[in-house]
Amino acid sequence: MDESLRAVEHELTALLRRGRALSWEIAREVHPNLEPNAYGLLLWLRRSGSTRLTDLAGKLGIGKGTLSRQIGGLEALGLVRRDPDPTDRRAAQLSLTEEGTRRFDAARAARLGQIRRSLESWPKQDVEDFARLMHRFNETF
Repeated sequence: MDESLRAVEHELTALLRRGRALSWEIAREVHPNLEPNAYGLLLWLRRSGSTRLTDLAGKLGIGKGTLSRQIGGLEALGLVRRDPDPTDRRAAQLSLTEEGTRRFDAARAARLGQIRRSLESWPKQDVEDFARLMHRFNETF
C-alpha cells in the first residue's frame, strides 16, 4: 500500500503541476488580465447560472471577503455582474455577463479539445472509470 500511495502522490503532483500551467494558459484565453485561479470561479458561475456570493463561497470553501475581492476583479474585466437578489434586498446574485459567457465557453471548448485529444486512444470505459474515480477522490479529499 505504501508504494501505491507514493505512486498516487507522484502522479497527483505531476497533474497539479500541469494543471497550474494549463490554468495560466486558459485564463489568458478568457481574458489577458485574468488571474489563473479565477477560471474556477467562472466555471462555477457558468454551471449555476446565477448564485449568491455567500452560496458560492460555501461551495468553494473560501471566505466571503476573499471571494468578493475576486468577483470585483471579474466585474472590472466585464466578465461577471451582480444583480439584486429578488428574495433578499441585502444580497446580490452573481452571474456571467454575455461577454464572460462567450469568452469562457470559447476557452472551455479549447480545454475540452485538449482533454479529448489526450484521451482519444483510451477505451470509453476507461474514460468513464477515470472520471468516476477522480470524482470520488475529489469528494473525499
